[in-house]
Amino acid sequence: MVLFVTGLCSYHCFYCPVSDEKMYRDVVFADEMRVQRDEDVLAEARAIRAKGAGITGGDPMEAMDRLCHYLRLLKAEFGPEFHTHLYTMTTDADKIRRVAEAGLDEIRFHVPPGLWRHAAKSGFVPAVRLARELGMSVGLEVPLIPDRRDDLVELIRWAEFEGLDFVNLDEMEFSEANWGRMHRQKYAMKAELSYGVKGADEVASELLQMPWATTVHYCSSGYKDGWQLRARIKRRAETVAKAYDEITEDGTLVKGVIEAEDLAAVERELRETFEVPPELLAAVPERNRVEVASWVLEEIAAKLPWPSFVVEEYPTADALEVERQRLPGY
Repeated sequence: MVLFVTGLCSYHCFYCPVSDEKMYRDVVFADEMRVQRDEDVLAEARAIRAKGAGITGGDPMEAMDRLCHYLRLLKAEFGPEFHTHLYTMTTDADKIRRVAEAGLDEIRFHVPPGLWRHAAKSGFVPAVRLARELGMSVGLEVPLIPDRRDDLVELIRWAEFEGLDFVNLDEMEFSEANWGRMHRQKYAMKAELSYGVKGADEVASELLQMPWATTVHYCSSGYKDGWQLRARIKRRAETVAKAYDEITEDGTLVKGVIEAEDLAAVERELRETFEVPPELLAAVPERNRVEVASWVLEEIAAKLPWPSFVVEEYPTADALEVERQRLPGY
C-alpha cells in the first residue's frame, strides 16, 4: 500500500510528479483513497491484501505525529511482519529516532541532486549512520536524471563507502503536475506512449553493469505500471468485486450501469418485471446509478426507460472509468 501522509515538503524539486491535489497540501491518501479516519487506511490495506506500506509525500517527516501514529497503527493491526518503508529528504536526528521507535523497518533517503557529488560532506552522513545504528534498513532512492550520470556515480560510491543496503534509481517521469517544469529543463519523453524521460534507460543500463559492492536497482515506469500497479489492482479487484462484476485480466471491473433519478424505481423494475436476482444488482446513490450484471443488462436494456451502459473501471477507491459502451434502448 502506498500511504501518502502529507503533501507538505520543504523542497521544490523540478521533477516532482506529485499531483496538484496533493502537492504542498496537508492531505492523506491510502493508494487512491482520500483518508478521513484510521479505518480508511486499514480498509485499503485489507482490500489489497497488503504485506507492507511505502510511506511517502511530500516529505512524511513534515507531519511527524501523524506519521508515527500510522506506523504504530499498522504494526498493531497487522503485526511486526508488516513491512514499512519511508521516503524522506529529512536528516533531523530526533525525527529519525522517533520513526525508529514507532516501528519503521526501512528508510530511503532522497538526496537532492545538488548534493549527489558532495554527499560525503553533507548532513546525510550522520543521518544514514544514525538510522543504521537504530536497526533500520537504510538506502537511497533518487530519480535517474540522464545528464547527471557522473554525479550519480559519485553518489553510489558514497553509498558503498557507508555500507548502505541499496540504491534505488527511479526512471524520471513526466506527469501532469511537472510537465511545464520538465520541458523548461529541456527533457523529452522517450516514446509517444511512455512518460519516461529520454536517455534514462541507457544511463541506467550503463550504471547497472558497473561492479558495485552495494545493490543498485533501476525501477522503470513500465515496471511500476505493468507489474507493481497491476498486481495491486488485481488483488483489490478480487477483494472488492461484487457478484455482478466481471474481473478482467488487467484487474479492472466490467459491470452494467443504469443511470436514473429514481433508483428505487429502477430496482423494482429489475426485480419484479425482469426477475433479476438481488445479488446481481445494487443501487449506488452517490453515483446516481444502479449497477447490474453486464450480461443481464445486455439482454434487457432495449426494454428499459433509462439510459444503460456497460462500463469498465478500476476497482480503486476513485473508480476511474476507462471505457463506456452505450447499450441500445432509451
